[in-house]
Amino acid sequence: MCGYNMNKQPNSRMCFICGKQNIAGVHVSFYEPGDGTVLARFTGQQMHQGYPDRFHGGVLAGILDETLGRAIRLEHGDDVWGVTIELTTRYRKPAPIGVELRAVGRIAIERQRAFEATGEILLPDGEIAVEARGKFIKLESSAVAQFDPAVEEWRVWPDEE
Repeated sequence: MCGYNMNKQPNSRMCFICGKQNIAGVHVSFYEPGDGTVLARFTGQQMHQGYPDRFHGGVLAGILDETLGRAIRLEHGDDVWGVTIELTTRYRKPAPIGVELRAVGRIAIERQRAFEATGEILLPDGEIAVEARGKFIKLESSAVAQFDPAVEEWRVWPDEE
């Protein structure tokens, strides 16, 4: 068990970031701490590295992209998805693989059809490794893709030990 006392968001089967059955994926788990943020927990593997023993920056950007995009779920649940229009990242410190890291995302500005979100990836000591700001359009899931929740196994998966 993760030790986090908060709502857990669903994961899918094959998404590179959250897909629990994607053998190359990062297997990120997402939580709602109740403070207006989304919390992501993840541990990189060798297949996610760029420089030796360091996460590839593109994988980190992908994790932040999904974390920020999921922040819209706090108000709209599964009814609205955040689809990325723009993502800006700033890399501050190397992010190691093989240890659990966290990402935090929050809505900065919400409009009728779009929103902006900010977030960061935190090292185990709490220092910021990567910062991001993104712009997202709000769409119903049916407008995003041919998405069948049963086929994609879109559900809350139990935490791994």
